[in-house]
Amino acid sequence: MSAEATKNIPIAEELQDSTKAVRQGEELDLTRLEPYLRSHFPDLGGELVVKQFPSGHSNLTYSVALGEKEMVLRRPPFGSKVKSAHDMGREYNVLLKLHLAYPTPKPLLYCTDDSVLGAPFYVMERVRGLILRRNLPAGLALPHETARKLSESFIDNLAALHGLDYTALGLGELGKPQGYLERQVRGWTERYQGSKTHDLPEVEPLSAWLRENMPSHSGATLIHNDYKYDNMVLDPTDITRIKAVLDWEMCTLGDPLTDLGTALAYWIDPDDPPEMQMVRWGPTIVPGMLRRAEMAQRYADKNGRDLSDIVFYYVFAMFKVAVIIQQIYYRYFHGLTKDERFASLGEVAKTLMRVGLSATKRAGL
Repeated sequence: MSAEATKNIPIAEELQDSTKAVRQGEELDLTRLEPYLRSHFPDLGGELVVKQFPSGHSNLTYSVALGEKEMVLRRPPFGSKVKSAHDMGREYNVLLKLHLAYPTPKPLLYCTDDSVLGAPFYVMERVRGLILRRNLPAGLALPHETARKLSESFIDNLAALHGLDYTALGLGELGKPQGYLERQVRGWTERYQGSKTHDLPEVEPLSAWLRENMPSHSGATLIHNDYKYDNMVLDPTDITRIKAVLDWEMCTLGDPLTDLGTALAYWIDPDDPPEMQMVRWGPTIVPGMLRRAEMAQRYADKNGRDLSDIVFYYVFAMFKVAVIIQQIYYRYFHGLTKDERFASLGEVAKTLMRVGLSATKRAGL
């Protein structure tokens, strides 16, 4: 099948990203939300219908429709103790500056009034399309050439993000690039201690290895910090085209190789050991997809960055993702959320720590 032909495989609407009923305990106060929305969108009539996007693990994402106009609302999770990780104003500002230069949803409204929903929130446009999760949707098969082109688009789009002039975009105050890597290693170690529920023996040797093997600074760019398949919307008429990248809550200015490392930590190869297959975040084992080392090389070819320390960035990403998972599990463990999807996340964090520690002994990806 030719590259041109891969652009004409329409994805049925039932396979595209969908919403479900709002989970118990995460309901929005519609008696307050509806008048607030109508005051800002007075031309929109029809009934207010609220549903929830079911797959996120951090900030909560809802579909809010007024008549035929569907939008997306983002708010912090209920019961979260990490306020700095759920700064709605910061996320809204990133989208406001970025959406004209990079594929992201257009932000529409930011609310700082806690009396509406109990926390700040923002509303953005709904970008319809396909979101790939752990496995391909039933009924969707990707030809070898399409899968390869999709993985190339995935890594090329990350390289393009790192090539943006963040100062020209008005995002020069988003972070403090100087000392970024040292702060990250120290900060994520402290975050683990603050969300600890069980003793994980890998944590101390892993954090010590990261401190002792920290490379010199490799420059600063705008970074997403959670770049993976289920944070992007694909064009249903051309699955190799990325319509929008989602979830900018951890975006900052920092070392771009930490962003690459995170993407690679999520990228599981077909012959990775079973414990890694258990934590696969997307359909990266589909025949035709580039392998992890090929992804890294293509990224380097795109922007000329030195990847001699890529193992450090990969190991750090494993550690960071493990801590994020642990923070989510902490909320479940202490009864701050009843979401049963979180019940097994303690084991996921343990597996990621173990995989990260084993990677310190490898010479490459």
